[in-house]
Amino acid sequence: MTDHIKLETTDRVTTMTIARPEKRNAITQVMYGAMADALEDYAQSTDVRAFVITGAEDYFTSGNDLQDFVMGERGDGVPPVIRFLKAVSTCPKPLIAAVNGPAIGVGVTMLLHCDLIIVADTATFSTPFVQLGLVPEAASSLLLPATVGMAIANDMFLANRVLDATEAVAFGLASRKFPYDELMAEVAKIADQIRNAAPNSMIKTKALVRNGQDQMTAQMERESMQFADQLKSPEFAEVVAAKMQKRMPVFK
Repeated sequence: MTDHIKLETTDRVTTMTIARPEKRNAITQVMYGAMADALEDYAQSTDVRAFVITGAEDYFTSGNDLQDFVMGERGDGVPPVIRFLKAVSTCPKPLIAAVNGPAIGVGVTMLLHCDLIIVADTATFSTPFVQLGLVPEAASSLLLPATVGMAIANDMFLANRVLDATEAVAFGLASRKFPYDELMAEVAKIADQIRNAAPNSMIKTKALVRNGQDQMTAQMERESMQFADQLKSPEFAEVVAAKMQKRMPVFK
């Protein structure tokens, strides 16, 4: 259990808040475990009809907690991050993302598995995997080009382009944008529409729209292998050393 993942269920809608604002909502393995638990419970629930993912205060999430990843996986079994990625990518029921601020790394890649992405005007989106000596994750190398187009995806992956909220809607990464102070009230209205809809029809429609699960799963597995290799690479070690020494990384 962790206090950094908050869950609240009201009127058949569960809201999961990534709540570690002192670290810009960076996600640890323990947090991933709690998030996976919540999504797995939602998938099995016959009562909860909609699920909202958001961040505390003015960040959605700054991505993985780098220090936590440097420490490596702990314990036996499936790593919590893999459990979370499987849970979010295979959830049969509606997922709503309420992006209240910057979404970085996994903060973007998890969105590609959500069914509705609603953003505040303060939201930004970046995927700095290459800058960290890593590779994309969560099938984002397949899903992001399919969502925003190859040119924009390459700009984000390779040149670390940061999209603002207006661009995210224009490129199809998000569907609606609201002022920061109105975001959660507007998301609540959308969640109400979903929870009051026919649940089996909702599940079947999501499955039809999300056709192509096998290809996505295979791409996610390829990415995971490459990601694990890069975590052990001299490039990633140089990124970590440079951050600790407060300098730019130098790659040979």
